[in-house]
Amino acid sequence: MSRFLYRVGGAAAAHPWRTVAVWLTALVAALAVAGIAGGTTHDNYHVAGTPSQRGIDLLERAFPSVSGTDARVVVHGDDLDPALLSTLSQRLTALDHVGTVSPPRLSADGDTALFSLTYTVPVTDFQGTEGVDALEDAAKPALDRGLQVEFGGQVAENIGAISGVAEAIGVVAALVILLLAFRSVVAAGLPIAVALVGLGIGSATITLLAAVTDVSTTAPTVASMVGLGVGIDYALLLVTRYNEGVRAGLEPRVAAATATATAGVSVVVAGATVLLSLFGLTFAGLPIYRSFGSATALVVAVVVIAAITLVPALCALSGRRALPRSHRHDQNHAAPSTTARTASAGEPVTPTAVTARWAARVGRRPLPWALVALAVLVALAAPMLGMRTWPQDAGSQPTSNTTRQAYDLIAAEYGAGANGPLLVAVDLTKVPASSLGALTARLATDPGVALVSPPVTAPSGRAAVITVEPKYGPQDERASELVDHLRADVLPAGVEITGITAVFRDISALLSERLWYVVGVVVALSLVFLLVMFRSVVVPLKAAAMNLLSIAAAYGVMTVVFQWGWGAELLGLPHAVPVSTWVPLLMFAVLFGLSMDYEVFLLSRIREDWLRTGDAHGSVVRGLASTGRVITGAALIMVAVFIGFGLDTDVTVKMVGVGMAVAIAVDATIVRMILVPATMALLGRANWWLPSWLDRVLPPVAPHAEPVEPPVAPEPEPATV
Repeated sequence: MSRFLYRVGGAAAAHPWRTVAVWLTALVAALAVAGIAGGTTHDNYHVAGTPSQRGIDLLERAFPSVSGTDARVVVHGDDLDPALLSTLSQRLTALDHVGTVSPPRLSADGDTALFSLTYTVPVTDFQGTEGVDALEDAAKPALDRGLQVEFGGQVAENIGAISGVAEAIGVVAALVILLLAFRSVVAAGLPIAVALVGLGIGSATITLLAAVTDVSTTAPTVASMVGLGVGIDYALLLVTRYNEGVRAGLEPRVAAATATATAGVSVVVAGATVLLSLFGLTFAGLPIYRSFGSATALVVAVVVIAAITLVPALCALSGRRALPRSHRHDQNHAAPSTTARTASAGEPVTPTAVTARWAARVGRRPLPWALVALAVLVALAAPMLGMRTWPQDAGSQPTSNTTRQAYDLIAAEYGAGANGPLLVAVDLTKVPASSLGALTARLATDPGVALVSPPVTAPSGRAAVITVEPKYGPQDERASELVDHLRADVLPAGVEITGITAVFRDISALLSERLWYVVGVVVALSLVFLLVMFRSVVVPLKAAAMNLLSIAAAYGVMTVVFQWGWGAELLGLPHAVPVSTWVPLLMFAVLFGLSMDYEVFLLSRIREDWLRTGDAHGSVVRGLASTGRVITGAALIMVAVFIGFGLDTDVTVKMVGVGMAVAIAVDATIVRMILVPATMALLGRANWWLPSWLDRVLPPVAPHAEPVEPPVAPEPEPATV
């Protein structure tokens, strides 16, 4: 792979303007095509085999006018005369795909009217804001009178909003860190430019993907978060290695090719581990997770290709300007050092020396350090045992959103349960129509039920619907318990509960079961990958255990911050909320891949030293000393990017950003700087144990081999280009 990447980097460095032109052309073309033929995002909650889906399927067959998505229009004010409400009802009924519109439900004080709409099509049939725009047009008479009109339901909630603020915060934070690290505007700008180009093409590709399949409203933002973080990190590794080559006296084109052949291998392997982990999301059993995995994989793949081609081209164009100004004119200048303090002999202590001393300190007393690190991780992870998950809904959104304002108005005027009504679908081919009255009465007398509407029979006579309002809001755990209770103790065979609360309840239950499938697949693939990379049985098992510990610690912190509410207000949330159902599985797949990046980078250096010296203890110290600064810098950038997304208005994105920032910070400090060297020092030569028969079977792989090409500059690009 090193020889191939040397040639790739050399060709890009020899023809930099052509390479840059190709990437800019690809970016413009991708954005143009996406603008013309791209689709819109939407959430697909179709889960075959669940009770709520069986209810939906029944209504689609026998009662199509109430089988699709839903919407709510809340009108609030003092001037709610009957003529206006009648006009609104007629205008709403006339909208495309509307099956039924309930009579306006007035609040007790008469200042609020609620219209509930059902559609004949799923929410995926609406493109972008098409559904909400139609509702706003229908509600124009009320808006013209100065009344407050808010919109809720799936039609309003299923709109993805990409503001770009989170990306901008992450880019600015990363740029500041890069400037401090490189002390060169050119070197700091290279990773940002490469990441943005890759992110732009990847995002355009996601838009095109949305035209042919379902892509979650949150998937593009999550993909941007991961793509921006890894894109900057991957380019950082290459630029760092390029600068080392230039300082060593290599001609810029040779330095760029050499960096691609060395650090480029790390980039390719790191990208492959992320893609491998994202593959595990296909086993979650939900279309929304497949879209998360596909969207993020597209962006990661593009930024990897951009890193190994665009970085060497830009480095060749930059020449020695990628170095700090004070080092540009000294061809033989040694690697720069930042004087943190002075040793007793008067020698400056560089960051590498500091890392080496830290590694030696951990290596001298590995057991106490390992126990302390393990105790900290367990303490951070402990709150996750009480984690409760629930899919994102309007009650978790910022108060500025129309869906949240509709949610709050409905809760205040009609009760919390009015935001999550249950639809009881009755199959009249299995349940006698004469029993509908008795069934309605049983539902009405249940302690958890606030209101039951009279049954509505389909024109076909084959199905009926009873609307049940719980006493609890959708996020309340008692609402889920009510669904389970009604299914088990009240409803006869042939009757199913659906509606968004029941759908979310079934999704949460399904994901609880599927979690272990995804964990098993991702861990198994990673074990095989590390076994091949490092030819050791112990290293993969230890790496998987440590990755799981860092992810568990992130789960615990998320539980404290969001579910316990210990940091909710600082993050723009008015109150504590359950952890979004989508977050744990998504975070696991992404973080396992990102953590493996650091694992591969650190362990490959340790293994190279071990093979060269046979010194099990010293190889740990030297490996950590040589990689600690790079790992810390890369992790710091990624944490800054993720924190930027933690300030996003979308709650799911906010949770993913905070959780991933915590996980990367924990992984790069407690795990990589303490637990890994401590356990490797304890195990010694046993780290590299591999049965001889397995050694013969495994293919030989050297992930960070040196380039095999001679240090000759590639042919430069003709001056006419």
